[in-house]
Amino acid sequence: MMTKKICLLGASGVGKTSLVGRFVNQIFSDKYLTTIGVKVDKKQIEVNGTEVKLMVWDLAGEDEIEGINYNYVRGAAGCLLVADGTDPSTFDTAMKVHDRVKEQSGDLPCIMLCNKHDLQSEWAIKDGELAELSQRGLRHFNTSAKSGGNVDEAFAGLAALTLGS
Repeated sequence: MMTKKICLLGASGVGKTSLVGRFVNQIFSDKYLTTIGVKVDKKQIEVNGTEVKLMVWDLAGEDEIEGINYNYVRGAAGCLLVADGTDPSTFDTAMKVHDRVKEQSGDLPCIMLCNKHDLQSEWAIKDGELAELSQRGLRHFNTSAKSGGNVDEAFAGLAALTLGS
């Protein structure tokens, strides 16, 4: 079995902790709990016939990218960049975080998660912004920690990238 460290990065309030709760424990809570520092969870999954233990590092969100402690990213096999689909400013923050991760860690596999997709009537991320992800070579998933939509697929997709599949 392989062990892979992955990090969730993005602005505060985008749903990183909720995504981890949905992925690891299949739960969702409407209570907002601020992550202080980092919280580590683990889950074993199978990717293309390979057992992988994901060490999921949920980093405290910051609206200013200088506030994120990139030392936590050191040694990561990949990152999930998380934005709130109802708040375009968090998309911009996630893109800046991606640039910073590339500066610090090179071409670390990353996937963008546009979370809160269950709130379609409030969705604010435009198709042009999603096209920018393709231009950067970033895969993306529209996820919902609340409904579970695309959550497992996003984590499995990143795990596959870390394995080179």
